[in-house]
Formats: sequence, C-alpha cells, structure tokens
Amino acid sequence: MQVKSISNGVIAWCPPSAETLTVDSFTVEYWQSQNAVVGQSKGRYTTWFVQTGAEHQHQQWVLRHYWRGGLMEKFSRDAYLYTGLSRTRAYAELALLAQLYQEGFAVPNPIAAKIERFGLWYRADIIIERVDGAKDLVAHLAHQAMESQLWKKLGETIAKFHLRGVYHADLNAKNILISAEQFYLIDFDRGEIKSPQSKWQQANLQRLLRSFNKEQTKLSALQFNRQNWQQLLDGYQTLNPIDL
Repeated sequence: MQVKSISNGVIAWCPPSAETLTVDSFTVEYWQSQNAVVGQSKGRYTTWFVQTGAEHQHQQWVLRHYWRGGLMEKFSRDAYLYTGLSRTRAYAELALLAQLYQEGFAVPNPIAAKIERFGLWYRADIIIERVDGAKDLVAHLAHQAMESQLWKKLGETIAKFHLRGVYHADLNAKNILISAEQFYLIDFDRGEIKSPQSKWQQANLQRLLRSFNKEQTKLSALQFNRQNWQQLLDGYQTLNPIDL
C-alpha cells in the first residue's frame, strides 16, 4: 500500500493504476459526471458500482462510504474519532484486504481508501474491485437452491479464513458472494487477524446462522434449511474440526 497526502487527509492505494485517484474519485457525483455509474446496492445506505478504465476492460469498482450505525448514529452519521491513520476504519480494511488478496484468499481486489480529517474527527470512503458476475448469497438463494457440495464448499471457504485467524466482524449472508460456484467474503470493516481460537470462530458461525434465519423471516422463499446448515458445518469441520 502507498499513501499520498491531500489537503486535509490522505489517500491510500494498492494497485499502481489507482495512484491517479483524487478526492473527487471517492464521490458518486464525480462518477455520475463521467456517466460511469452502472448500478447500486441499497441496504441501510447506498453502495455504488462504477465503470472505470477503457470500456473493453470491463472493470468495475465498488464505492462505499463509512456510515455510523447503532447508538452512535444518533450523534453523528459518519464522523469517527481520529486516533491514528492505521486505526481508521478505511485504512485498516484496505490493509487487511490487501494482505488477504496477496495471500490468495477469496476477497475482492482492494483499490484505494480516502481519509479526510476535520479536527479530532475523520470521514472515510473505500473503493474495491467488483467481483465479476457475483451475487450476494441472499439474492442467489432467493431464486435457487444450492446443492450440498456447494454448501460444503462454503463451509470450507469460511474454515480457511478462520484457520488463518481472519475475524470477520459482520459475517452474514449478504457479505458472502457467489460467482461461478466460487465464494467470496466482502465488507471487512472492523475485521482483523486474530490468533485462531474456537470461541470467536464459533461466535462467527452463530452470527452467520442468525443471519440466514433473519433473512428467511423476511423472505420465505429463501432456499435455506437446517440440512443446508449442517452441510456447511460438515464442510467447515473437514478443515477446522472444532466443537460446534
């Protein structure tokens, strides 16, 4: 990762092609002015998909702003206390993604992050490469079931992250992508590398199970059942046999 100063903060980037990014590159208005917005994902807030580079490259990026959640949202929608660059949400997530991507893990290619300071506070944005042809698991299961070998493969994928000590702070069904029978984990905000230990790994899996159950209450057509969960656990335990 490399870093350059801007008037009131920094831009950090990974691939050399991202060196030319400016402050404007982290705003949706810039991409709209280039007619380069190709889609969006709406959750609590909107994430934008943008087309970059020559048309024949078919490379798309994901632009995401860091928003507050929970009780703190009532005090500030997007301002965070600045305690050092490496501890900012965007820089930490970009650095973790860069490490995992270089090690061959199934994560999106990290592009860049912008951290802007104002007094004791900062705001931040991140850009990652969009996984080609991917859908989140909820969108996928809303229309079709997954065969048992795919559920086991998903379990193996999560186990590989856990064996490396990768803690995903928000492991849920929407933060898992599927593309051509390959799974990817996304949104590593507040993620970190920990010592592999069954307690947090178990909690991570239980969080994922609660997510599936919650999504099923909202979408009765979701193709998920108790047998699928057991298939996922079977795949997980082939690589990481912990007490579940």
